[in-house]
Amino acid sequence: MVIPAHVAIILDGNGRWAKKRGLPRSYGHIKGCANLETIVDDSLEIGIRYLTVYAFSTENWKRSRDEVEGLMKLFRLYLKKCVKICEHNKIRMRVIGDTSVFDADIQEAIRVLEESSKDYDAMFFQIALNYGSRDEIVRGMRRMAEDAANGRIRPDEITEETIDGYLDTAGLPDPDLLIRTSGELRLSNFLMWQLAYSEFYFTDVPWPDFDKAELMKAIEGYNNRERRYGGVKEG
Repeated sequence: MVIPAHVAIILDGNGRWAKKRGLPRSYGHIKGCANLETIVDDSLEIGIRYLTVYAFSTENWKRSRDEVEGLMKLFRLYLKKCVKICEHNKIRMRVIGDTSVFDADIQEAIRVLEESSKDYDAMFFQIALNYGSRDEIVRGMRRMAEDAANGRIRPDEITEETIDGYLDTAGLPDPDLLIRTSGELRLSNFLMWQLAYSEFYFTDVPWPDFDKAELMKAIEGYNNRERRYGGVKEG
């Protein structure tokens, strides 16, 4: 079985998982966060080199104040915990998205995490916080326009690779496989540039119940696809 080098996951269904059990949405997010730790371990074990997960979108600020505050508290705890997780497993971690809007302590926790794990290479783990693909592209194109205005780049030199370099995912390969949990069949503004040639796998399983067996089902589905580029079968 071919293990995709880069897997992206939209972590969906925490709130619905909790509601179905008569529990507050906040508990669903706690369970989802705990499950993320497990799936990171599973991904490392089976040989996934790059894992990118969608944890908090630019649209998620529209949720209730209590839910957003609960998520911020969870991020604070998780980011600090990740320092030890990355050290133990030699995982390099980075946060993609516009982190400038977070409170200063969260920004500092992100900086410490990225700095402390920058030399690890057992796996590369990206977590998207305050991320939206359109926002990412706008921010990147503003930087590119500024570089063009300052003479650092010429418009006729701009290629797809140039644009890649201005995105939050600069330096990463595009995902081979996108997984979305909990039954939704849309991208929800996630990695729209990077997913141009990725395989998609959708499952009704909510994120807190998504385990290694479900991950392997997604990878089996990926292996059963005929990947073609320009009419020529890959490989």
